[in-house]
Amino acid sequence: MNKRSRANGVTTTGAAEQPWLPPRWVIRFAWKAHRALYAVTRGRVGLWAARSGRSGMMRVTTTGRRSGRERAVILAYLEDGPNLVTLAMNGWGAAEPAWWLNLRAHPAAKVDLADGTRDVVARAATGTERARLWDLWGAVDENLDEYARRRPNETAVVVLEPRPAAD
Repeated sequence: MNKRSRANGVTTTGAAEQPWLPPRWVIRFAWKAHRALYAVTRGRVGLWAARSGRSGMMRVTTTGRRSGRERAVILAYLEDGPNLVTLAMNGWGAAEPAWWLNLRAHPAAKVDLADGTRDVVARAATGTERARLWDLWGAVDENLDEYARRRPNETAVVVLEPRPAAD
């Protein structure tokens, strides 16, 4: 039997504990409820701006990699200058999220924010940029590294850059 102790408001056992995540069905229900709220209110509710130390919510519309149809998903984001940054985590499940697979096939996308719409191009952050942006997310979620360890592959840090205006 593991011995439990409580220090600084955190309950620990002798073994290393992972932070609690709700069951997968709860996560999926929350996603569907959020999308339904956004749809029912015609976009008036469901998106908010990122602020210092807090993530915002955005709606990203991608092109399906096989169907060619528009696909929309609501994601958390942080701002990094003119860029928007999100994590391809699929609720910390093992599989890559479909929206990220779509963006890898068709990087051009549209983002709806609380204050308007942007055309963007997606890419994965690499090297020191990825480390810096991961740390930026870590400041928002202190359990980020523990959650990421649940996934068999590295979680992509996705950068959505403003798309240059067409001539």
